[in-house]
Amino acid sequence: MENKVTFGLEKVHIAFKDLINVTQPAWEAPIAIPGAVSFKPKAEGKDSTFYADNGSYYVSTSNNGYKADLEMALVPDAVLAEMLGWEIDSNGMLVEIANAIPKPFALLGQVLGDQKNRRFVYFDCTASRPSKEHKTNGDSIEPATDVLSLVIKPMEIGGKNVVKGTMELSVTNATAYNAFFTAVTIPAAA
Repeated sequence: MENKVTFGLEKVHIAFKDLINVTQPAWEAPIAIPGAVSFKPKAEGKDSTFYADNGSYYVSTSNNGYKADLEMALVPDAVLAEMLGWEIDSNGMLVEIANAIPKPFALLGQVLGDQKNRRFVYFDCTASRPSKEHKTNGDSIEPATDVLSLVIKPMEIGGKNVVKGTMELSVTNATAYNAFFTAVTIPAAA
């Protein structure tokens, strides 16, 4: 049975790129980041139209990945430090380094469906410093969240420029589906 709708966000994981592995692309084991609030990817690219014979003769579309906002309850300091190239000093202080180089990562997660859950992976992400609002408590306590701005680029895998992959459980992919959050699943040969 096919989904009619999807909803909800859960099981967000970050898998940092393993830049020293001989076989590329490679990622470290995914790290679960609890507290997913929202993920808002916005497609990047442009449509180009060539006109001939008094009309639209050829249309091309470029896929430059996405820009996205990932809102989490709280991103752990150790993850932020590795993701953004910051440091945790001997006092346990997270230190923002102005000229730090962010580390690329894959973003994994799951959205619920009315019939089947859908798992997703964006293969080549980098993050900017999170925005966070701090305010006083009023009549009720409202948690502050971390919002990471992401740039998601195409990446060459198996001779193709890929950006993301999605997977729903089927009779043929149970092994890959069940292992989805233990390692980054790359596209299989067609």
